[in-house]
Formats: sequence, structure tokens, C-alpha cells
Amino acid sequence: MSTGDITNLLQGGIFQVLTMAAPLLLSALAVGLVVAILQAATSIQEQTLTFVPKIAVILIVLALFGGVGFASLGNYTIELFGRISQMR
Repeated sequence: MSTGDITNLLQGGIFQVLTMAAPLLLSALAVGLVVAILQAATSIQEQTLTFVPKIAVILIVLALFGGVGFASLGNYTIELFGRISQMR
């Protein structure tokens, strides 16, 4: 197995992690930004106000896109197991 093959495996793994985490992180970022703007506009500085909407949105996004992400992860894992015989 050459250095290029190892690099491709690592690149695929990093891409897989990013594609699974990006929807969750971006939705939490957007909700956090909206809540922060609302808190600044209304002078409500409740600490727990930011957590409940973020958790709700993360759960909704995970329910919507979780199947696609885990199917992609399963395909990547099957591809990796298929390459085991080629590794030396």
C-alpha cells in the first residue's frame, strides 16, 4: 500500500466525518445566532434559553438527515473492508 493510498483513505474518512457533522453543526450555529440576536434585542440574558432550541433543532436535523449520513458511513465502511485484501 502506497502513501497515496493511505492519503486517499484518510481523505475519505475526513470527508465522511465532515459530511455527517456539517448539517448538525451548521443548524446549531444558525439557531444560536438567531437566539443571540433575539437576546441582544430584548435584553433577555437567560443562559438556558440558548440550549433548548439548539437541542431541538439538532434532534430534528438528526432525524431528517441521520439516515442518509449513516447509509453513507455504511457504504464507506463496506468500501474499506473491501480494500483490506489489497493492503500489504
